[in-house]
Amino acid sequence: MNATQKQARRIAICGMLLSLMLVLGFVESQLPVAAGIPGVKLGLSNGVLIFAVYMLNVPTAYLLMGLKVLLSGMLFGSPSAMMYAFAGGVLSLTVMCLLSRMKGLSPVVISMVGGLAHNVGQVALAMIILSTPKLVYYMAILMMVGMVTGLATGLAANGIIKRFQKEKTPKV
Repeated sequence: MNATQKQARRIAICGMLLSLMLVLGFVESQLPVAAGIPGVKLGLSNGVLIFAVYMLNVPTAYLLMGLKVLLSGMLFGSPSAMMYAFAGGVLSLTVMCLLSRMKGLSPVVISMVGGLAHNVGQVALAMIILSTPKLVYYMAILMMVGMVTGLATGLAANGIIKRFQKEKTPKV
């Protein structure tokens, strides 16, 4: 495969992953996961980012996260939703990338910690914008939810990663 073909393959894979993240984000926005608890979401696209960290590379994962936040915010959200999603996404992805370099940690554990970090990023931004340090108390609820949703997305991502590794699919 020549350089042009590799680049075309990389762009196609990134396009498919971004599309998948947008579809998952839309589906997630339609689910009444925790009616009455603001900010609670399943984080389905987090599984795609974990896949990108393990099967592609870190810069590509950041690019996908940034594009997902921007496009889903423009399609389904608002500027403030984009701000909070970006804050949570950057912190979450940074933590997941760092942890993925540690031997012995599974993508499931990394996803769970990523879910926690996402919530920390969002609440920290809300505390800064609203000048309300008492929002830290809301963190307890979000931590429990982040662990459960991180577990679910991590299990899904881990299964897909193992399948791709079994097929010996070359990194892009």
